[in-house]
Amino acid sequence: MYDILVITGPTATGKTALGVELAKLLDGEVVSADSMQIYRGMDVGTAKPTADEMGGVPHHMLDAADPRESFSAAKYAQMAGACVDDIRARGKVPVVVGGTGLYIDGLVRGTDYAAAPSDPALRRTIEAQYDALGGDAFRDKLSNLDPDRAALLHPRDKKRLVRAWEVYALTGKTITWHDEQSKLAKPRYRAYTVALDFADRGMLYDRIDRRARAMFGAGLVDEVRRLLDAGVGPETTAMQAIGYKEVAAYLAGTCTLEEAVDAVCRASRRYAKRQLTWLRSRPDIRWVRWEREPDRQALLAAAKDIAENFVSTS
Repeated sequence: MYDILVITGPTATGKTALGVELAKLLDGEVVSADSMQIYRGMDVGTAKPTADEMGGVPHHMLDAADPRESFSAAKYAQMAGACVDDIRARGKVPVVVGGTGLYIDGLVRGTDYAAAPSDPALRRTIEAQYDALGGDAFRDKLSNLDPDRAALLHPRDKKRLVRAWEVYALTGKTITWHDEQSKLAKPRYRAYTVALDFADRGMLYDRIDRRARAMFGAGLVDEVRRLLDAGVGPETTAMQAIGYKEVAAYLAGTCTLEEAVDAVCRASRRYAKRQLTWLRSRPDIRWVRWEREPDRQALLAAAKDIAENFVSTS
């Protein structure tokens, strides 16, 4: 019944480790669905899995783009779809792992991102409005038009926020509506989707804070400095990622290191809230809610249960 297995959820919920265990159980390969792990040289701040964490399982869609380029959801769907098709053709199970909802939707449903019209002149005008208002205020205004899409996007995601406004201005319909129309068509893949969360929200936020602070100890500042020195400018999509923009501000002297750390923690928690908002709107999602921080035994038990359900319904 199902073509692919999707493991998603907010940041810091154990998706990477669970995805690896499932790939081992199902003779599968992992396809990343993280919009920032796609970029080369962005390892620490994106929590990109290390070779040890991959556990010998092949991973796809990591380090697939130069951080100087703007990588779109449409391009992801095309490239990741090719990976999925290749994995399935070899008789293995594609395990899609990540928390970027737009990427997962585009891959699973084969969303036609080119279907909605565009107007470059209008887009420039809207971009100017974004610059004048600032990301937070612009996203708040977009929430009045398209609350579903606004909830998915970070205030600094100028490109997608502007695009959502542009589509509404041109068609009188939200980009969410256009995506819903595409969903009426048969999805590209039949996906068995599992979302991870913590039963206690405070535990999730504490885990997010600890992971964000650990990134600084693991060399995040040096990583951002190398990217900036390599010509990855503050205006690029890659440098808008949580952790990178805040550290870039610190390196530019506009905040202290501790202020940057606190800003990363806050932004990460807010991102987790938006991820959960998107997930709760999906009736087809099965939930795994950790009662405590998942150790290896808990991960293995969850993986075994998910794998058995996936196989029995496929």
